Amino acid sequence: MLRYQWEDAVKFWNSKKREDCERVGTSSKQKQKFTHTAGSKSLACVAEAEDKLKDKKAEYEAIASSDSSVNLENIDNRISTKVLGPESSQQYMTSGSQAQAEVQRLRDQMAQMQASTVEQIAQLKAEAAARETDQNKKYNELQLQLQNMMKMFQQSQNPPS
Repeated sequence: MLRYQWEDAVKFWNSKKREDCERVGTSSKQKQKFTHTAGSKSLACVAEAEDKLKDKKAEYEAIASSDSSVNLENIDNRISTKVLGPESSQQYMTSGSQAQAEVQRLRDQMAQMQASTVEQIAQLKAEAAARETDQNKKYNELQLQLQNMMKMFQQSQNPPS
């Protein structure tokens, strides 16, 4: 590293900008929901393996639909073992189970939020209806007062004879 590069690096390390970058990175890492469980495999390799698994499962299901002697029990484990090998298969199934559990947790959370939102909407509608009823009652009272005042005014304009 050249001297001017070193000086620039030291300035950056001591700067507010670096602290902000570090804070953002730390915050992002804490918010991370999924951890990388594919080991040294790239995402492309994982995606390719998943495609192979889907193809093989479709192939087995097609065979099973025409041949009643084929046992589809535990098919996912058997296919992943055949396509990925025994060790990778176990890792894939574990990460898949974790992902499925996370998806289910998120679905449950969404259902709970939806139910809560529906409940809040119903409560707000009830409150709005109550306010509207109160406003209508006050409006009718004011209309009656205005009519009475108009009668009194007309009577004061027409003296009794």
